[in-house]
Amino acid sequence: MSSMMDRSCTRLQAMGQLVKRAYKYRFYPTSVQAEQLAQTFGCVRLVYNKALEERTRAYQIEGRRVSYAESSAALTRWKRTEELSFLNEVSCTPLQQALRHLQAAFVNFFAGRARYPVFKSRKKTRASAEYTRTAFRWRRGRLTLAKMNIPLDIVWSRPLPEGAEPSTVTVSWDAAGRWFVSILVEEEIAPLPCSRAMVGVDVGLTHLAVLSSGEKIANPRHERADRRKLAKAQRALARTTKGSRNRVKARLVVARIHARIADRRRDHLHKVTTRLVRENQVIAVEDLAVRNLVKNRSLARVISDASWRQLRTMLAYKASWYGRELLVVDRWFPSSKQCSVCGVVGESMSLGVRDWVCGCGVHHDRDVNAARNILAAGLAER
Repeated sequence: MSSMMDRSCTRLQAMGQLVKRAYKYRFYPTSVQAEQLAQTFGCVRLVYNKALEERTRAYQIEGRRVSYAESSAALTRWKRTEELSFLNEVSCTPLQQALRHLQAAFVNFFAGRARYPVFKSRKKTRASAEYTRTAFRWRRGRLTLAKMNIPLDIVWSRPLPEGAEPSTVTVSWDAAGRWFVSILVEEEIAPLPCSRAMVGVDVGLTHLAVLSSGEKIANPRHERADRRKLAKAQRALARTTKGSRNRVKARLVVARIHARIADRRRDHLHKVTTRLVRENQVIAVEDLAVRNLVKNRSLARVISDASWRQLRTMLAYKASWYGRELLVVDRWFPSSKQCSVCGVVGESMSLGVRDWVCGCGVHHDRDVNAARNILAAGLAER
């Protein structure tokens, strides 16, 4: 085992390389900038939907696939019409990026990795526009977008890597009325020093994660903590008249509560996953089908609040960045009912059974035993 760990460390330590990393910040636009960005968001949505409509028609009626080049040529024709001449008032780059995103969506659909693309709604809770290098100016830490005269008022909550040059900038607005800018830079991330520690992780609801070491990480249940406040705000929203200013205000209150829940959940997951990656060379997790699990109406709310999929995603990219190894165990592996000492698989076990005694005489905590089995299975399939 020791030699295997050494080989793993050597191999993963050699993988330190340049990666593209996004840094997200809040910013506060002027009234003019907010109006320009709102117009850009609307044009991006229109171009995406119109291109999707054309591609759908060609696919269903003519049986042919429309390429990105054809969509781009169509965008040029639309700009020349009197009806859509307002598309010339915004930067052309976000419009072209919308077509590229649509192209990627169709590639994923035809490859069987995603569902058929859907139209962007005017009532969508988040709007965004992407600017590539030719559509913004970066001078001494000040960012100015195309068609704007002054830089964005960005709150630099953390510094960008020294000497970093943004390659892509994405501006977004969420339902809570907050403005964000995501700056994509190329950064060299050095792998963490090798560690001989290994851990198996069993996610749950009572505890967010139970480790093979016996440690149990609490599940904060952020949604439940704010459930009463959220329900009150939603009732107030339901009593307002559609189209009224009071309804807009009430919707903003609900959105801010949702944003607070999501922000706190994301922050906790970042802290947990960063700690696991820093302390362990090998991390083993179970490949859970979260999409199927949330179909259980009794558990869907608490499973969504735990956000197992987001935890797995964070572990994956952080392990890749810092030279760690993430092992994924098959979802059908009987981790809970198999004895981690003798290997005997017991009978089916309901969720209410939290501890049990194996025939070999060992008393097991259900979750700790599952975490130990996940680690052993991950190492065996390595």
